[in-house]
Amino acid sequence: MNNLSLSPLSATQTLAHFAATLKFENIPTPVVERAKDCMIDTIAAATFGSRFPWSKMAADYARRYGSGGPCTVIGNPGLKVHAPYAALANGLFSHAFEQDSVRDPGMGAHPGATLLPPLLAACEESSNADGKRAIVAFVAATEIMLRIACATHHSPEKIGFHAPGLTGAYGATVAAGLVMGLNEAQLTHALGIAGSLSSGLLAFSKSKEGAMVKRLHLGRASESGILAARLASEGYEGPETILEGKFGFLDAYCNKEDIEPALLTAGLGEQWEVMRICMKRYACHINAHTPVQAMRDLMAGHGFTAADVAKVHITGSERLATHHNIREPGDVMQAQYSVPFCVAVALHRDPENPKSFADDALEDLAIRATCRAIESSTWAEQGKGVRASRITVTLKNGRVVQRDGNTYKGMPADPLTREDLRRKFMLLCADMDAASAKDVFERWVKLETQAQVRV
Repeated sequence: MNNLSLSPLSATQTLAHFAATLKFENIPTPVVERAKDCMIDTIAAATFGSRFPWSKMAADYARRYGSGGPCTVIGNPGLKVHAPYAALANGLFSHAFEQDSVRDPGMGAHPGATLLPPLLAACEESSNADGKRAIVAFVAATEIMLRIACATHHSPEKIGFHAPGLTGAYGATVAAGLVMGLNEAQLTHALGIAGSLSSGLLAFSKSKEGAMVKRLHLGRASESGILAARLASEGYEGPETILEGKFGFLDAYCNKEDIEPALLTAGLGEQWEVMRICMKRYACHINAHTPVQAMRDLMAGHGFTAADVAKVHITGSERLATHHNIREPGDVMQAQYSVPFCVAVALHRDPENPKSFADDALEDLAIRATCRAIESSTWAEQGKGVRASRITVTLKNGRVVQRDGNTYKGMPADPLTREDLRRKFMLLCADMDAASAKDVFERWVKLETQAQVRV
């Protein structure tokens, strides 16, 4: 026996052990149901997201280099490709129009868009991956990816990285790896490989063009999961200290004063991160959801429209000013990242319809003028969460109405019901045959009974 075998397990090894030994029977029923809801939500987001130019480019790329495989490219009937290309395209589609799930509190991770695409591709490539295996893989991957994100305290984005592209490679690797049947040692190596595949920069949030690259970060993370898991299954190795070790993830990508390595493994199997998943009602960045919902609540409660408004002021977190206070978005991706623009859309259109945020919104002079005129500031008082906001609306008749928002529909504190989810699913899949869309929804609601996992 060598000295290494006597050493304490690294965080990577501990997480790999958890994933490799997790059983469907040990997952609480509410966790199973939330996991299924998240996967269903992601299929809807990918279906709607497949229509956009940046998505069609990804589909063409998958067709050119990946044709001949067994895996579905969502929204492209008849197109079958090999697993890495399906994961890339579907990951990009899922994040193509800002409708995919996140965590609350946010730590830079998108469970649906990152985990469902590699999981689906690996299942379609496998001959013995049933619904229960898919659920276990999704839950284990969520528990690991979100803990990695929490340990960073979102600090990668302070120095310019786009966090979902970093944390996503780890989660995608676990999702694909469990479907492929990787054991504990192989999962450890796969996670070690994934660490060298983390990527994504926030330059899009400050540039005049090129924001569509944001969509690619989730697709690339999904694709990385297939690559890392498949290599590990063949004996390829990666460092077992990839997360907390010297030159590992926390050391290389984070502010050292912000990290909390203990969170990598805290509460495994007891505190379920799946229950922190948030699902969106609006096709915009998650930090715009409380002000958008607050604006719609004010409009409903006080009976005003955009024509009645003289001035709007948004108060929120520091990120509102540093990342999301974009007054002149150059394209639709940057517009969805802009809180003032999203609030302006909510004043002029129904934000629950994702088409309200499409390209023609950028050309709408009234929306652009409202966005330009919205004032923003950060909280003077301490202790407000990143999602908290206050909307103050001054009407042309002199009335001032105000609403604070700390939660939005879709957060764990106010989750989407299964009927809410069905409504969103059918809205996003409206271009499909209604009977086919209903069939997909019903099959995934009963995923644990399915012998084969398919869209």
